[in-house]
Amino acid sequence: MIAASVMDYRAGAKERLPAMFFNYLDGGSYQEITLKRNVADFAEIALKQRVMKDVSKVEMGVKLFGQSYSMPVGLGPVGFSGMYRRRGEVQAARAAHAAKVPVALSTLSICSVEEVTQKSGAPIWYQFYMLKDRGFMSALLERVAEQKCPVLLFTVDLAVLGARYRDVHSGMSGPPGLRTEISRAWQGVTHPAWLWDVYLTGRPHAFGNIAGAVREGKGFGAFSKWVQENNDASITWKDLEWLRARFKGPIVIKGVLDPDDAKEAVALGADGVVVSNHGGRQLDGALSGIKALPAVADAIGGRIPVLMDGGVRSGLDVLRALALGAQACLLGRAWAYALAADGGRGVRSALEIIRRELHTALALTGCTDVKQAGRDLLA
Repeated sequence: MIAASVMDYRAGAKERLPAMFFNYLDGGSYQEITLKRNVADFAEIALKQRVMKDVSKVEMGVKLFGQSYSMPVGLGPVGFSGMYRRRGEVQAARAAHAAKVPVALSTLSICSVEEVTQKSGAPIWYQFYMLKDRGFMSALLERVAEQKCPVLLFTVDLAVLGARYRDVHSGMSGPPGLRTEISRAWQGVTHPAWLWDVYLTGRPHAFGNIAGAVREGKGFGAFSKWVQENNDASITWKDLEWLRARFKGPIVIKGVLDPDDAKEAVALGADGVVVSNHGGRQLDGALSGIKALPAVADAIGGRIPVLMDGGVRSGLDVLRALALGAQACLLGRAWAYALAADGGRGVRSALEIIRRELHTALALTGCTDVKQAGRDLLA
């Protein structure tokens, strides 16, 4: 498909995916107030146009956690990606590696960390949730280390699950029974391209990273209940020490919105933070990531890298985030829409669109290096 912006891929994703998978990808929690804020709050930030600056050379490369990347953008973790395209996590990782940007694999991915690393040809970042079975989680961390994952994104904003009304209505997490099963089956057969690409030829549909912990026969509809039952709601800052003993690379705390939590992360030795509200899928009514970013960045004061996600839909949004204190942005829905609509080719295209938009935004604000982007770029 022809896409002028990454949001063009949303329409393609909606057309191609069964409703339950599109709504899982597209939706947020409760009334979706925070989901909407994530996008709307970016639009309120005005950039300062400058002229008569030599912008013939614009530098967009960055270094994060000891690794060099082509621009301050990465693919953030998106669960169930292997249900959007055949072995979707592998396709996305290949696109990220080709663009020389980082990619983080969700714990709730269809493809395992081993499959994604080996089939994409390079190490990936790994997003880590804490389940109650610490023995299983220790073994999972060993697998992550064996695949030489350079960064661990420790996601800490999932102590309990926010209710996602769209998933109930679409059948993803609706009440069990014949009516729900018929609805799911109908959604599949009425989307033949998806049915062939994913359902029939994209197997296995197990959760590759936690297959040993998930009871057989649960299915996607009951999976959120399983996560709620097995998620460790007792984790505290003390668990960072437990994690540090089992993962020797950089540990980045994902899910920080409050400056006090940011200070705590620094004090306890975190290597970075991601300002995030879980894509508007947890505490509805919380601040958007871009609104929370300046106070978090000020609290950290440059001591460790600050990344952010939530609502990033363009290269202009990336520059707004950099100006407010982020070192990089993690895309979520932006790349997942593209994957669903056009596979790995779509993800490559979406990243190139973001790159061009960021280059243009830098040039028209008179900034020739992303590392120099600051609040002076804002009107």
